[in-house]
Amino acid sequence: MTTYVALLRGINVGTKQRVPMQTLRDLLSGLGCGSVRTHLNSGNAVFTHPGSDPDALAAGLEEALARELGLSVRCFVREGVDLRRVVDANPFADRAVDPARFLVVFLSGLSGTARPEAFADLDPGAYAPDEFVLGEREVYLLCPDGIRDSKLAKLLTGRRLGEDGTARNWNTVTRLADMADAVEG
Repeated sequence: MTTYVALLRGINVGTKQRVPMQTLRDLLSGLGCGSVRTHLNSGNAVFTHPGSDPDALAAGLEEALARELGLSVRCFVREGVDLRRVVDANPFADRAVDPARFLVVFLSGLSGTARPEAFADLDPGAYAPDEFVLGEREVYLLCPDGIRDSKLAKLLTGRRLGEDGTARNWNTVTRLADMADAVEG
């Protein structure tokens, strides 16, 4: 069994796209997942599954959400060890940062790395004090003055990235990695 982490984009933010966490756990169980646990009310789940294709699990979950709830929700599934890699590769580990103002944008593509060419025309100094660092399949984004008014955060959209993404703050990323580690024992 492999441990996975599911990240659902854009649910339970407003009055639309409502997915109760018990429903999410039930949908994952219906897909053959075991040891299903959710974190917060924003579409984060840790589970085991005998399959080896995170993309297939994401597609299955998207189909289940559409079939059962009539919702079109983009789902991202990563292996638990991949989430631990993201935490271990923290480019800001050498300084104190507010974890609520530090995001990881998880990218949909499994085909390779984050695309540096998507950022080639950005002058990092123009967005200071905000900073970004490209990871393997994610973008680390630090917004010391807050995310809501960050001009840099607004640029990290599917149009610029060339693929879908979903963001989680550092507290959530580390908690999900810890939850995945606990399942793996």
